[in-house]
Amino acid sequence: MAATGSEKQGAKAFYVTTPIYYVNDAPHLGHAYTTVAGDVLTRWHRQRGEKVWYLTGTDEHGQKIMRTAEANNVTPQAWCDKLVEEAWKPLWEHLNIANDDFIRTTEKRHTDRVQEFVQDLYDKGEIYKGGYEGPYCVGCEEYKLPGDLIEAEDGTKLCAVHKKPVEILKEENYFFKLSEYGPKLLEFYESNPGFIQPESARNEVLNFVKQGLEDLSISRSTFDWGVPVPWDDKHVIYVWIDALLNYATAVGYGADQAKFDETFPANVHLIGKDILRFHAIIWPAMLMAQGLPVPGRVAANGWLMVGGEKMSKSNLTGIKPQDLTSHFGVDAYRWYFLRAIAFGQDGSFSWEDFTARYTSELANDYGNLASRVAAMVGKYFDGALPASTADGDAEKAIHEGLAKAVATADAKIGEELDFQAGILAIFDFVKQVNGYITEQEPWKVAKDESEEGRARLATILYTAAESLRAVAVLLNAIMPETSQALWDSLGAEESLGALSAQPVQSSATWGQLPAGATVTKGAVLFPRLEEPKKD
Repeated sequence: MAATGSEKQGAKAFYVTTPIYYVNDAPHLGHAYTTVAGDVLTRWHRQRGEKVWYLTGTDEHGQKIMRTAEANNVTPQAWCDKLVEEAWKPLWEHLNIANDDFIRTTEKRHTDRVQEFVQDLYDKGEIYKGGYEGPYCVGCEEYKLPGDLIEAEDGTKLCAVHKKPVEILKEENYFFKLSEYGPKLLEFYESNPGFIQPESARNEVLNFVKQGLEDLSISRSTFDWGVPVPWDDKHVIYVWIDALLNYATAVGYGADQAKFDETFPANVHLIGKDILRFHAIIWPAMLMAQGLPVPGRVAANGWLMVGGEKMSKSNLTGIKPQDLTSHFGVDAYRWYFLRAIAFGQDGSFSWEDFTARYTSELANDYGNLASRVAAMVGKYFDGALPASTADGDAEKAIHEGLAKAVATADAKIGEELDFQAGILAIFDFVKQVNGYITEQEPWKVAKDESEEGRARLATILYTAAESLRAVAVLLNAIMPETSQALWDSLGAEESLGALSAQPVQSSATWGQLPAGATVTKGAVLFPRLEEPKKD
């Protein structure tokens, strides 16, 4: 989907990335969770009128991909092509993800630049040849330290993430002098306390680096599915070095300096907590070694849990996002995970919880409010929005409630990445408007046909409709399809222009929806659910 919204030309783009996902299988809820979070964040900043760049993509090299392809009797490239075109890209389109680019690590625009980057480090003396022997997890594509392993009942050493036996590898490799960057990293963390989020992730990284860093193997020589080391074609570049560089190659590193300068570095790298060390230690060290600026923030989300287990294909708890969108709808899906789970913490999913929240908050609170207001404007004013004549204390409380909701949501979503708190602030305002209508009882006021009665009814309904105008703007980043439907129902597209062009930070300015706007009762925003499914 193409990005929309006004942009400040020449300004540094607000650059957000997801991890580039391994294409060893189709995407599940965990992948979609991070990608939707990035989409909401970037849509929010576009709604502010900022220049934005949102990158996602796929990681297609490494031993895990090679083995998966072999198990399916196809070449690694054929396997990647099939998964990307038939599973990954279609899902992001289905979920209404407005990414600006999709990078694949097998693309020439990436592989050429990776070789150049690594060659530069080698020429600078940052890389040397050596040997290594140790436990390796193919699932993580990572050599493991003793503290990263757990022991099975039979004494077998297992990867703590995948719960699978590690392999003992012995190879001649090339190494990056990561150990020399420990003091520089600690100094950087101290000067930039917000670089790693949440606080638990920051503490984990600090403790790890303080124990002393070892040099990093940046090549493999026992298989050939990867980017060749430019000065030694018997080796391929370690998949994580290859993968991390996508954040630079996708925005013009070594190819389009103007694009690179106005985009890089990322303002926010959104990642899963299991790949925290790569992004918070190895990636900034690589950039320091190359004299490039480091990212603004690495934000690690927690794991999605089902039945107490991390969401993954390997433990059979993977659920297709389409299983949920076919039942609840795409917008409700986008809303639910950011509403139900505090970003940065682990969270559990269940059909029952999703059903309860959908019914209570989306259908009853929000959807019903939109339907009631449109119906009453249609019934009492023939669909023409009446003018508010005299705002009293009740209306002033709504104005204040909206101002608070906008300020809170903008700070929480746009700056703090606290999506849950931002969404709650918006829905607290929805509840306030519902309470206002219940207290004011416009259906009773409508029985008073005097001039004063009609004026009071007009004020109540204008207040409710104008509140919904602001809600449509605030929820546009989260639920774009239903927000557009509400915007159209209020006649706002014709009177105020495109929803995407409405600045979120000024959505609290009262009185934007003009009297006389044509209000129509459209389709129900959140239809009643069929019998809920079960885990």
